[in-house]
Amino acid sequence: MSIHPRLDDLLELRHQAHTLGLASRHLVNSSFSGLYASVFRGAGINFEEVREYREGDDIRYMDWKVTARTDEPHMKIFREERERSVLLCVDKGPQMDFGTRGTFKSVQAARAAALIGWAASRLNDRVGGLVFGGAAAGLRHLRPARGRRALWQLLRTLSEESAPSAPAIHVELPGALKRASRGLPTGSLLFVFADLNRDLIDLERPLGNLIHRHSVVLLPVDDPADWSIPAMGVVNFTGADGQLLEVDTDDPRARQLYLDLWTARRCQLMAMARRLRIMVLPIRTDQEIHLSLLRELEQRARSRAF
Repeated sequence: MSIHPRLDDLLELRHQAHTLGLASRHLVNSSFSGLYASVFRGAGINFEEVREYREGDDIRYMDWKVTARTDEPHMKIFREERERSVLLCVDKGPQMDFGTRGTFKSVQAARAAALIGWAASRLNDRVGGLVFGGAAAGLRHLRPARGRRALWQLLRTLSEESAPSAPAIHVELPGALKRASRGLPTGSLLFVFADLNRDLIDLERPLGNLIHRHSVVLLPVDDPADWSIPAMGVVNFTGADGQLLEVDTDDPRARQLYLDLWTARRCQLMAMARRLRIMVLPIRTDQEIHLSLLRELEQRARSRAF
């Protein structure tokens, strides 16, 4: 099981998906792109005009002020943008080099970013990327551009391995989010692929700043071991602060506490997302990424929640 995604795997997602042993099919070019369009492209609209109501118009877009002033029903008319700037923000920090089932978080994040990137590119959206957290590159910012050059550069960056001798230059998620909006036109769409099993205090402000001008989608990358620690007896762990921790993984109370802490953090994430009106699409290392994203997008398309 490789820590790093392979470039040919990310490129293959452009054409086909091998799902549950079935023959390959053009998933990206059909159902996935259609769901991407229905869930995300509908938010990229510009106001065009106000006109009189016509039979069959959607009354949700009634302009009540003009209707009251003229005593005739009038509608607000919107025009869908022909293209939209999409920025795929992918965490390559050390916390992504983890996985106990299926694959590593870094690989699953890259696959999800590739799927969404190909779907956006097929709809002629401008696609770019922001890769952060890696020891060697620090932060790579590829501004959204027409065509597929920026997407190819992003996939190549995601598949690169850091040189072992490279000095550690870590750019954390809050710093990456502050950088993300530079040069982006208003109304852009940002996807954030990261390990969000963390303290969220330093994330709410940069996310709040982003949503004033853009739409943001969070894709937390989870592994089953994030909430269900395997029974391995007494194990020593090194905390983020360097402190050595001893945990009895066979103790049911310790296992329940471990689950409770993860559940509390996830509840905090969902509560923050509701406050900021941000969509959350969790992805897991032990699930087939195409089907996982399809299920999430199908639910959003049915509910029209975004």
